[in-house]
Amino acid sequence: MSTSATKRLISVTLDEASIGRGTADQEHERAIAIYDLIEDNSFALEGHDGGPYALVIALHDAKLVFDVRDEAGVTIVTHILSLTPFKRLLKDYFLVCETYYAAIRTATPSRIEAIDMGRRGLHNEGAALLAERLKGKIDCDSDTARRLFTLVTALHWKG
Repeated sequence: MSTSATKRLISVTLDEASIGRGTADQEHERAIAIYDLIEDNSFALEGHDGGPYALVIALHDAKLVFDVRDEAGVTIVTHILSLTPFKRLLKDYFLVCETYYAAIRTATPSRIEAIDMGRRGLHNEGAALLAERLKGKIDCDSDTARRLFTLVTALHWKG
């Protein structure tokens, strides 16, 4: 658990208008990511002593929007990130995820493990890219960045 009561997220919401309908596996993964993120995270706005924070993540005009709010729901800052640096990575990630979800039903355990290693590698790459793009705006640890990246992917799931 995070040691700071203020440098953390207390709620995370995905903008309903931005969400693509996912498969049962994807919806489950999103719910787990939100739960895990709220339970244990490190999240602070650079140059801001406030917190804890509420976060609304959305897509708007093909850009990623992080609407960071205070406990009362009042927006403190909105960070808008270009999705261009994420496009290839997201495409590769979804391709591997499709392969993984198909494999868990029919493939051998060693094949599933190999696909999952690739999936985790791409996920780690996405989390690192997200943390890099947030640098100077939002400070978060690697576990928080991983869970945030899971939610970014949730906004791109095709139903």
